[in-house]
Amino acid sequence: MKQYTTEPSIHVGILLQEKVFFSLYGNYQFNGQQYVGEKCATIRDGKIELDGSLYDSILFTASSDSDYFDLLDVTIGIHFHWERKETQRFNGDLKLIVIDNKIQAINCISVEKYLTSVISSEMSATSSMELLKAHAVISRSWLLNKLEDKKTSCSNGMTLSDDIIIKWYDHQDHTLFDVCADDHCQRYQGISKASTQAVRDAIKITFGQVLTYDNEICDARFYKSCGGATELFENCWEEIHHPYLLPVADRENSAILPDLTKEEEAEKWILSEPVAYCNTKDKKILTQVLNNYDQETADFYRWKITYSQQALSELLKEKTGINFGSIKDLIPIKRGASGRIIELKIIGTNKTMIIGKELEIRKALSKSHLYSSAFIVKKSILNDDIIFTLHGAGWGHGVGLCQIGAAVMADQGISYKDILLHYYPNSSITSLYKQTEQ
Repeated sequence: MKQYTTEPSIHVGILLQEKVFFSLYGNYQFNGQQYVGEKCATIRDGKIELDGSLYDSILFTASSDSDYFDLLDVTIGIHFHWERKETQRFNGDLKLIVIDNKIQAINCISVEKYLTSVISSEMSATSSMELLKAHAVISRSWLLNKLEDKKTSCSNGMTLSDDIIIKWYDHQDHTLFDVCADDHCQRYQGISKASTQAVRDAIKITFGQVLTYDNEICDARFYKSCGGATELFENCWEEIHHPYLLPVADRENSAILPDLTKEEEAEKWILSEPVAYCNTKDKKILTQVLNNYDQETADFYRWKITYSQQALSELLKEKTGINFGSIKDLIPIKRGASGRIIELKIIGTNKTMIIGKELEIRKALSKSHLYSSAFIVKKSILNDDIIFTLHGAGWGHGVGLCQIGAAVMADQGISYKDILLHYYPNSSITSLYKQTEQ
């Protein structure tokens, strides 16, 4: 594990466009001169054109913590059902570089200031203190784990045969910046999301704290709702076992889970509503985790979606590029410890194929992303048409911290350290660096 003497800084990729509209406020410096006001940078001859001059790259340096800049038309929720554009505001430096004949806007900022925004972007800045502290630790852990480990790639796929495709999608090693600003890495929306004194206090209290295991920073994954049980890392991504990312019953006293790898147990589990921290409809708690666009999702602990045979056949052809013909059946072949399907057999009149892992399944069965791959399939007949009904559980991959479950735990007075040890068993909380005395 790398030893830190001071707080590190990072480069966050915000947007990539042919034209970048931005505004600088305060006392930004470029080429030894003050730069403020509304600007537009464009691409010309493979370089960045700004105010009639061409540059290979541009760095606007903030002179103080009060300086900030706006970026227009930032896309959030890329490829999700709530994708949209918005204007966002950032502290720190603004760097512009050229990637693939487009302009990449990058925010250069300290880790702890970055986290202040992440906590307010991934959930509400008005969340309870213990939830804010828990999220500060795992967001910091995930980030610094990625900075230390540049071995993973965005799409690690392996085609075992013409009839089996197994893929998993993990963090991409951005080569010209450290992390991106969207859900692919962590939601980072600058100071656009109103932070609170509670967020700043949570960052200060946990300053430099990370989860560790065996002298390594933990790859602290998180998601919205586990559906009652968390999942193994290797069932969603690379075949690596992390002893701190284990199946956990999301309830008090770490109750023993049924064997949800068995189809009959998974069906009973998904069709019921077992007691769990994340089994809540308390709006006061849910608004801590679900920002406005997330609240467009009404059901998450248990959900249902129905397709006609024609609609399902067309959807799978559109999303996979494979002409299965008319879909006759969807059969789970392999499930994980939370009941999430790892391998799914799709049977069509033209083609039968097994696909996996969980995100590949979710991408194939929805216009955006299916809430999770923890579902069972029920078939019925209506007017000589096969109706496929997917009954599902949870929202997300299920590995690590369940945000809604953690919010409920915090509301019950459970400390952030106990919340973390619940979702990351065998881990420890370690301080990597301390705050510099002012």
